[in-house]
Amino acid sequence: MTIASQKLTFEDYLNYDDGTDTQYELVNGELVPMPPESRLNSQIAMFLVFELAKLVPSYLICHKDTEIEVSGRFASARLPDVMVLTEELNTILGNARGTITRDMPPPQLVVEVVSPGKDNEDRDYRYKRSEYAARGIEEYWIVDPMRQMFTVLTLVDGLYEEQVFQDDERIVSPTLPDLELTTERAMNVGG
Repeated sequence: MTIASQKLTFEDYLNYDDGTDTQYELVNGELVPMPPESRLNSQIAMFLVFELAKLVPSYLICHKDTEIEVSGRFASARLPDVMVLTEELNTILGNARGTITRDMPPPQLVVEVVSPGKDNEDRDYRYKRSEYAARGIEEYWIVDPMRQMFTVLTLVDGLYEEQVFQDDERIVSPTLPDLELTTERAMNVGG
């Protein structure tokens, strides 16, 4: 199957194997290779995994290993940096491929760490915001190391309401009320 010559369906995407370990997102029917994250973004994502594991069972946390099918003009499948599944979704996924399809319940939380560049900012702040809201994901975090901001988006009547945290403000998460984290602490993980 030639990537450039035809649009892929979601089923084509699930069956696609180019013999490499390249990770892809399906964007408007086209495979988009996901480049390796910056070291800082990887450190922030891993730090958040450890923080989340203090509050939820570790088997409910996904780190770049589970994708989610979304609706929208700009994508069909996303590979979030971090996700927290519900018990029900974890049971449904079982030991199968880590793909959350539209007929499955959504995860309870999705986290994206913004990479530099306008395209990346648009993807995380605009496109994923509408895709994740349409998918019914109750809470979406946008972690932005360049702006030193931590945005918590909470789904209310089908749209996200946002709360932005900076510096040493304690991050408030409706999904995880016992979260003890500040933006400063989340951003300064590079040692």
